[in-house]
Amino acid sequence: MPQARFSHDLAALKTIAADALAHAAAKGASACEAEASDGYGQTVTVRKGEVETIEYNRDKSLGVTVYVGKRKGYASTADFAARAIRETVEAALTIARFTAEDDAAGLADPEDLARDPGDLDLFHPWDPPVEQAVEIARSCEAAAFRLDKRIVNSEGASISTQQWQFALGNSHGFMEGFPTSRHTISCAVIAAENGQMQRDDWYSSQRAQRDLASPEAIGDYARRPAFAAARSERCRRACCSRHRWRTTWSRPSSRR
Repeated sequence: MPQARFSHDLAALKTIAADALAHAAAKGASACEAEASDGYGQTVTVRKGEVETIEYNRDKSLGVTVYVGKRKGYASTADFAARAIRETVEAALTIARFTAEDDAAGLADPEDLARDPGDLDLFHPWDPPVEQAVEIARSCEAAAFRLDKRIVNSEGASISTQQWQFALGNSHGFMEGFPTSRHTISCAVIAAENGQMQRDDWYSSQRAQRDLASPEAIGDYARRPAFAAARSERCRRACCSRHRWRTTWSRPSSRR
């Protein structure tokens, strides 16, 4: 399995969440939940064979939910510094003190929390070189153009690879987390036939790169619904035209 490139490991995320919980308790929250997350990925888009966009993303977040009795407040930050964590907790507490009470507000009961979650096989990092990602997107779009000459334009083919992990804790003593991944190949094309044009798309999205449909198959599937939609639109218009004709000529005469 490729090496993950997270900015913070899971232990560090748990520490950040625990710091938020401790500060909320010190400031008078009756209950609290905190989630710290970290993720990264890239997205490459090709349109008509040319590279259109190359995007890299690296994200992190701390979300804090506090309860003051039956009042609830939420705040978040992308800054993991100690001061920012404290300020986020205090912002959530301020919001909670000004909200209406909700009898259903509160944490899950302690006995309902999964204290030892199993491995669900959700994490399969994939970090292809940008050159490889471009070629995958090109082959996907090219398949749609190659398989039928009625494909006249494209909104592009994209490949996106995303990895992230989180740590979730609450004031019941719960603290767990795990990494996960999601990879997607997509293609959107435009078909033209008998003066009508129709856009449609297809995509494959999986946790693991090995489970994705082939780029060529995605390009093939992208063109099919475009033609089906175009035919449906022609039939709809033809039927509507015939219906209007019949209605016009079957109307009873107003003469007596």
